[in-house]
Amino acid sequence: MTGPNKDIKFPLAHYDRLCFLKNVVKNSNIIVGDYTYYDDFDNVENFEKNVKYHFDFIDDKLIIGKFCMIASDVKFIMNGTNHLTNALSTYPFAIFGNGWENAMDNKSYPQKGDITIGNDVWIGYNATVMAGVTIGDGAIIATNSTVIKDVEPYSIVGGNPAEEIKKRFSQETISKLLELKWWNWDIERITENIQNLTDCEIDKLTE
Repeated sequence: MTGPNKDIKFPLAHYDRLCFLKNVVKNSNIIVGDYTYYDDFDNVENFEKNVKYHFDFIDDKLIIGKFCMIASDVKFIMNGTNHLTNALSTYPFAIFGNGWENAMDNKSYPQKGDITIGNDVWIGYNATVMAGVTIGDGAIIATNSTVIKDVEPYSIVGGNPAEEIKKRFSQETISKLLELKWWNWDIERITENIQNLTDCEIDKLTE
C-alpha cells in the first residue's frame, strides 16, 4: 500500500467536503503541494473565495507545502487589500477614473510579498493569514487566530494578533525534523514510516 492517490479530488469515499487541494484550485498563483487537504463545512470550492483581494495584476502568490491541513473558513488576505498609509488619504481615488485616474502616477501601493506556508502545517478553523507572512514547517495555527508576522517552524501560535504559545518539540528535535524533511521522501518510504510519524521518537525515523 502506498497511501491515497494524490491526484484525486476527494480522497475519502462518499465524502465531498474534504479535498486534496492541489486538485481543486484553478488560479495559477495558488501553488499547493501533494497531500495537502482542505476541509470545508459547505463546499471545497470555497477555498479560492477565501483567498481575498488576490488580483491578477498584482501577481502575488499563495504557496502551500505538502501534507498541510487547512480547516474550513481559513482566510488568506493578499496584497490587493493594501492602501496608501503614508499619504494624507488612504482612499483609492485612481480606481474610479473620471478625472481621478492619475491619482497614483509615480506612486505604488504597499506590497508585503507572497504568503508562504511550509509543509505539515495545520491551520485551524477561521484563522486568517495576512500578506507577506511565512509559516514554517510543522507549525500549528490555532482556531480564530490572525497571523500578521512570520511563524517559526514547529511552533504553536494563537490569538489576534497571533503570538507564539510554545514550541512543539525541543530545538534538537526540530533541527532533526527540518534536516530530515520527511515530506520529501518517496511515498513508499513515508508509508513504511507511518507508525513512526505518528509517534514521538524521532530516532526511529533516522534508523
